[in-house]
Amino acid sequence: MALSLAATPLLAWGPTPLAQKTLRGGQAWAEVLPDTDGAALIRAAVDIAAPPSTVWAVMTDCKLAGRFIADLASCTVLKGDQRQGWDIRDQFSRGNMFLPDIHNVVRSEYQPYSTIRFKKAGGDLQAEDGEWRLEALDGGAHTRVIYINRVKANILLPAVIVRAGLRGSTPKVLMNLKRESQAAVVTAAYRAG
Repeated sequence: MALSLAATPLLAWGPTPLAQKTLRGGQAWAEVLPDTDGAALIRAAVDIAAPPSTVWAVMTDCKLAGRFIADLASCTVLKGDQRQGWDIRDQFSRGNMFLPDIHNVVRSEYQPYSTIRFKKAGGDLQAEDGEWRLEALDGGAHTRVIYINRVKANILLPAVIVRAGLRGSTPKVLMNLKRESQAAVVTAAYRAG
């Protein structure tokens, strides 16, 4: 039984002129807005000096995920294979004094080097539905990564505080992804050279 994660208007977002100015300055841009039922709507982007295939390889490797996703303690593919177009991953993130540990099970559908659509498939989150989009820039030498997620967690903090935390952590994740992807380019050049 296949679960299709079709594109929705939620996912149609692209960087605004203000966001593009931030991206041109080399920084990640993110906004976190209130959505229905206390969920948070995250819309974010970063430009990376690496081709989409390199960024894709970093993003889809469970072994590398902990290098760019804050507090990720484990990532395991439970079922499927992203090379065949989908998988289900189990992720565990360590909490802190204010936030609990979060166990997340997500089903993702892959269109190589361009789109990863994901949806809650179990775990602690009440809701999660979004996508990663990779857009080739400069003839494919660079990549714009767009991240959109509607997420709601079982956290006993006011929604405004949760959104503020996401507003701070989302750009960090994107900048970590940028760092790891650009390091992969350097490593590949060193090995080739």
